Amino acid sequence: MTQQDRDRLVALKKAKKGLITQRQAAEEIGQSERHVRRLLKRLKGKGDAALLHGLRGRESNRKLDAKIRQAALEILSRKMYSGFGPTLAAEYLADQHGIRVGRETVRTWMIEGQLWRAQRQSIEKIHAWRPRRRGWANWCSGTPASTPGWRSAARSCTGSA
Repeated sequence: MTQQDRDRLVALKKAKKGLITQRQAAEEIGQSERHVRRLLKRLKGKGDAALLHGLRGRESNRKLDAKIRQAALEILSRKMYSGFGPTLAAEYLADQHGIRVGRETVRTWMIEGQLWRAQRQSIEKIHAWRPRRRGWANWCSGTPASTPGWRSAARSCTGSA
């Protein structure tokens, strides 16, 4: 149980004893009042373990088998696959060896097996800003001749007709 879980437990036990309201407990732990009521109900039935997620400490149901991972790493460590990146390696594993896994999974496995070094992505400049145009009030001073309406603007600034 983490310190945050212990703090939540203390707040819920205070609410259970009536030392603070459920609303105050909700504000303390950063949850809604309804969720505090739900937690108090679970606390009554399961005890302190009610605060922890049911799958904490267990492996994911979607985790791939370690045998598949080991087989893929053995295949990718061969000389033929030495220059392959994760995308190409995932394609070859699927086509040649029947191991169908995502490229990010292959990338993670290759990094863990020291077959690939992660590289920082360089952020390319998306848009180069053009120089801003001067406002209408600044047209009098040095307006380029190619700007439409520059003569009438120049006349109105100088006062000549």
